[in-house]
Amino acid sequence: MDTDEILDLYQWSEGVCFRHPGRGTVDTTVVKRLHPRLDGEHEIRACRDCVLAMETIREQAARRAGSEYIPGHAGEALG
Repeated sequence: MDTDEILDLYQWSEGVCFRHPGRGTVDTTVVKRLHPRLDGEHEIRACRDCVLAMETIREQAARRAGSEYIPGHAGEALG
């Protein structure tokens, strides 16, 4: 699967990347939702570069663990 196919697995909208806030508003996707006690829900958003980096890490971890790599789940632990 190439990078464009991986990125197409996500829903993109304008936001601020958790790793690159200095870039300002860019295309991002939600990679995690946090639910702090008494503070509602907070979305953790990542830019395209970060999503691809996270997917690479997940793919390498799956390979080391002998697990199947399924793209489209950046921000989730391997199951």
